[in-house]
Amino acid sequence: MAIILGGGAGTRLYPLTKLRAKPAVPLAGKYRLIDIPVSNCINSDIYQIYVLTQFNSASLNRHISRTYSFSGFHGGFVEILAAQQTPENPNWFQGTADAVRQYLWLFQEFDVDEYLILSGDHLYRMDYSDFVQRHRETNADITISVIPMDEKRASDFGLMKIDRNGRVIDFSEKPKGEALRQMQVDTTVLGLSPKEAKNNPYIASMGIYVFKKDVLLEVLRRSPEQTDFGKEIIPAAAKEYNVQAYLFNGYWEDIGTIEAFYEANLALTQQPHPPFSFYDEKAPIYTRGRYLPPSKLLDCQITESMIGEGCILKDCRIHHSVLGIRTRVESGATVQDTLIMGADFYQPMAERQAHCSQGKIPIGIGANSIIRRAIIDKNACIGCDVQIVNKDRVEEAERESQGFYIRNGIVVVLKNATIPDGTII
Repeated sequence: MAIILGGGAGTRLYPLTKLRAKPAVPLAGKYRLIDIPVSNCINSDIYQIYVLTQFNSASLNRHISRTYSFSGFHGGFVEILAAQQTPENPNWFQGTADAVRQYLWLFQEFDVDEYLILSGDHLYRMDYSDFVQRHRETNADITISVIPMDEKRASDFGLMKIDRNGRVIDFSEKPKGEALRQMQVDTTVLGLSPKEAKNNPYIASMGIYVFKKDVLLEVLRRSPEQTDFGKEIIPAAAKEYNVQAYLFNGYWEDIGTIEAFYEANLALTQQPHPPFSFYDEKAPIYTRGRYLPPSKLLDCQITESMIGEGCILKDCRIHHSVLGIRTRVESGATVQDTLIMGADFYQPMAERQAHCSQGKIPIGIGANSIIRRAIIDKNACIGCDVQIVNKDRVEEAERESQGFYIRNGIVVVLKNATIPDGTII
């Protein structure tokens, strides 16, 4: 059984998480973050999937119920479990382990041998059956999926040390300097070539685990004060249980911050080989089928970009950008290095014209506007002659009343926000 952790309040991804749970944040023009782990499960023949959430879960619930319905003959399901108060436990989820602990009574009713614990905000493609196979071969109680790291990135992650058999013997959370060098390991033990091992002498946890059923029940019940898997439960368990490392040597990106999220989306436009590809027929990424019409491009210049379904673009320039479903861009507009999430609905032509005659701004990007290095959330109404270019090179700003934030120098226009004609950001 797979248990996907929906994450906390998603403060690092705010304001994209202002009105939605982190796993419901749109990705690559038509998907949502939650589609990644759920699709990986389906492609690995795992069909019993629970998603644990507690913040802003309305859009996530809606997406999952509309997207993943297995036939009644199958026995599979994707279900949301929201934080709830019970007579035994009046508190909300206190952390990743606590979230699973509060629903143990439900999980143990199923006849399964292992639980696969996943995170809801990572971008990667993985066959979990190899992961579970390694767990069984090494007779592990817990197996952690790890990714090889070079020195430059290693200090941003929780690192582990292993012995010659791949057993985890030590943990260190974001070590620096000498403490970092102490965490070097011989990654050939996990299957890297000597050359790769020399370049990547560290292993970082991906926050993905396989537990034997009895072991999970035991470690969670034994120490109710421990609320987090990565920081508390697993380091404590390593002293007496066989905790093994499984090496994943593919593309993996933790997209928990605005900057990482922005970079991961725009990297999809790279040619000829983006670091992550949605074009894998053997392991597709599933999402909600919307039955939208093809996109219509009227005299546009488009380079290095991805355009979602149902867009209408007129006489505009789009470069190195990702445009989500139902995006509208009016004539004379320029969009560069930008992620536009699109819209949830179409405004009828009559309504758009009425809006314009009343001085209101319709959904989409208005005529002659220039947008660079930005994230435009869903249903945003950007007026005509607007410039979103971060002209003062501001790194951080909170202008909620004006409809935008700036994070790491990236302008983030809020969902449903209106940016009046002629505005310069």
